Formats: sequence, C-alpha cells, structure tokens
Amino acid sequence: MRNMKALGAVTLSLALAACDMAPKYVRPDLPVPAGTPQGDAYAANDGAGAIVPADTAWRDFFTDARLARVIETALANNRDLRLALANVAQARAQYKVQRADLLPTVGATGTATYSEQPLVQFGQNQRLNTDVYQAQLGISSWEIDLFGRVRNLTKAAQEQYFASEENRNAAQTALIAETANAWLTMAADQERLRIATDLEKAFGKTLDLTRAQFAKGIASELEVRQAQTSYDQARSDIAQATTLVAQDQNALNLLAGTTVAQADLPQSFPDSSATIENLPANISSDILLRRPDIAAAEHQLRGANANIGAARAAFFPKLSLTAALGTVSLGLSGLFASGSDTWSVAPSATLPIFDFGRNKGNLRYAKATYDAMLATYEKSVQTGFKEVADALARRGTMAQQVEAQTSLRDSARVAYTLSDARFRAGVDSFLTTLDSQRTLYTAEQSLLATRLTRASNMVELYRAMGGGLK
Repeated sequence: MRNMKALGAVTLSLALAACDMAPKYVRPDLPVPAGTPQGDAYAANDGAGAIVPADTAWRDFFTDARLARVIETALANNRDLRLALANVAQARAQYKVQRADLLPTVGATGTATYSEQPLVQFGQNQRLNTDVYQAQLGISSWEIDLFGRVRNLTKAAQEQYFASEENRNAAQTALIAETANAWLTMAADQERLRIATDLEKAFGKTLDLTRAQFAKGIASELEVRQAQTSYDQARSDIAQATTLVAQDQNALNLLAGTTVAQADLPQSFPDSSATIENLPANISSDILLRRPDIAAAEHQLRGANANIGAARAAFFPKLSLTAALGTVSLGLSGLFASGSDTWSVAPSATLPIFDFGRNKGNLRYAKATYDAMLATYEKSVQTGFKEVADALARRGTMAQQVEAQTSLRDSARVAYTLSDARFRAGVDSFLTTLDSQRTLYTAEQSLLATRLTRASNMVELYRAMGGGLK
C-alpha cells in the first residue's frame, strides 16, 4: 500500500510539472484602421448620448411592440437557431469527452477461475481442483501528460466549444436582423399596395373624365389611351404588391418558425422609427472584437494554436501507467480476509524513433491550419470593418436623402393637384396632367423605398456593431 501511495505522489508531481509545447498565444493586430472612415459621406460624431450596440438589448433597440413580439417568436421557434444550439451541445459533449483523458479512468473488476488438472502422487492418479477468486480496483493505460499533448487537445476542444457558442450568438444576431428586415419589407409592401390603390382610384377618375370628354368630342382618342395606360399600370402594380405582401408574410413565418399572429403583422409603414436611432457615427475598431463571428474566428485560431502544441508533444516520449489494487483468495469466503491483498504497477514509456515522417507531417499540418485560421480571423475582422463602414456611409446621407425625397413628393403632389384642376378647367392639355400623375406616383414609390432603406440601415448598424445578444 505504501508503494502505491508513493507511486501516486510521484505521478502527480510529474503531471503538475508537465510542460506545454504550444506557442504562446498573442492576439494578432487588427488588420484595419484604428477607427471607421471619415468624410463627406459620414455623419459627425453623435457625442456622449449615443448607445453602444453591444451593450444594448434587442428588446430596448426595437421600439415597435409588434416587431418585438415577432422577433421573440423567431428566437423561440426558428429551426436554424435550434440547429446552432444543437451544434453547441455537440461541441460541449466533445469537450467533456476530451477533458476526461486528463484524469485516469478507475475501474473495478471481479473474476472467478475454476480449474481442474491431473495430479500423480505415489503411483495414484488424482485430480486437483482449484478455485481462485479475485477482486481489483485499478487504472488502465493512463497517459501521464508530461509534455502537454492531452492538455492541448483538451484546450483545442474547449476552444471549438467556445467557437460554437459564438457561432450560435452570430446566428441569433443574424436572425434578429433578418426578422426585423422582413417585417419592415412587409410594412413597405403594404404601404406600396396602399399607394397603388389610391393612385388607381385617381387614375380611374381621370380615365372616366377623359372618356366623357372624348364622347363629347372635347378629348382625343390618344388622350383616352394615355389615361388608360396609367390606370392599367396602377392595376398591375396593385396585383404585384398583393403578391409581394403574401410572399413577405410567408418569409416572416419561415423566420419565426410558426405562423405570425395577424395582430403582429404590419398594415402600413410606421410613421415613427421602429428602432432607436441614436447610434454612434464613428467607432473604434476594437469594438469589432465584440462581434460574435469575429470572436468565433479567434477561438478557432486559439484552438489551432493548441493543436500545434499537441503535434509537438508527439515527438517526445509518451508515458502511461497501468496499476491495480485488490485481493485474491482460493476460496470465496477468504476473498477479503487479512493477507489476501495484492497490487501491481506497470508504467511504460514509448519513444517514436522511425515513424516515416508521420509526426513531422502532423506538425506541418497543425501549423498550416493555424495559418489558415489566422487568415480567416483577419478576413472576418476586415469584413466586419467594411460592413460597419458601409452602414455608416449609408447612414451619413440618409437624413438629407429622406428630406429631399419628401420635398420631391410634396412638390409632385401639389403639381398634380394644380395640373388636374387646370385640365378640368380646360386650361392645360391632358398630357400635362398625365405627366404630373406619373411623377407623383414615382415620387411616392421613391420616398417609400428611401424610408425602408433608412430603417434597414439602422438594423444593419446594430447588427454590424455587435448588438442583438441580450
């Protein structure tokens, strides 16, 4: 027993003194400028009042109650998010399996051996019956991790688990953004349908008036045909918008993972913003590290670094230990009697001499994998920087664009009202009224598209800056 305790103490000391063959991990410098771009396309800094997206819960960012309920439904039912959760569970289980190799597996065994053999004694043939009973508690082929091979493999599995969690977070962020954009798109298409319906009524009245004037010989057939084209175009747009609204609802149901309640569907484009708009106009590049996709790429890089340590450790001796402590007796009744105890210890060491380049190949593969993960990490950072910069560039000019489009729509509406009155009074030709109708229709559609772009831009900014996890 004393020998077993001494061996255990020595083994524990060796394990504690084990070295790590992995390179020291140092986070790579960000391959992007220190801050987001500045220029005419970018707005000035918003100051201290701007919120930090990564610290803002999505429930606080999306201010429309209907949209918030749809997002909550999607987070609870979306199948892609469930798949991401299953991937996290798989990675967690694999990490636990690998981590178990750090400690010895203790097992209990019990055996009973019955034998019979001839025994020749004094010229007489006799039979010797022997019954042997044995019970043991021991460990089998436990690797003493002197050079960190098992610990680095465990570290790699742990980083893979962390990466899967960040991928799940990235999937959640993307789902929130996609759901919000799908809801806003449906709202815009509902508004587009309303605009087309209103103008179809106006074009219909103009068509009826033109037909009546044609019947009296006041208007020409050309004017009737021109009025008919505007009316038919509006009818076609109504049919198209009706289809788009139905398809938008189908897309929203797919993202939500269930049928969205009718009360939560938009009936028109909201007059007020559906989100908080006070986001920073420029940020430090360090905030990109809080994006889940970039965090996942760094965990992959850390895991590749640990695999280099495991590959290096393969060049050194592999020590393992098999030991058992138990009791043995020729009779079952004496199995645990005094003096029946037994023990065995079998340490072993294996040193690779000729492996025909296997270990070198594994090490080169591990280093090449690290290089690939480094390039992936840097590309993720650069992609994130571009997404933020693009969103900020779009945001910087949106206010002026919406203002200009609103003024254009208002002027077109007044011009249409005046030209219609002049046409009815016989002052202007129908062509002037027709042009005014078409200009107003185009202006209404352009303003709606610009408002949708502004709303979607706020969602993209929130996502690109690492929000959407709470």
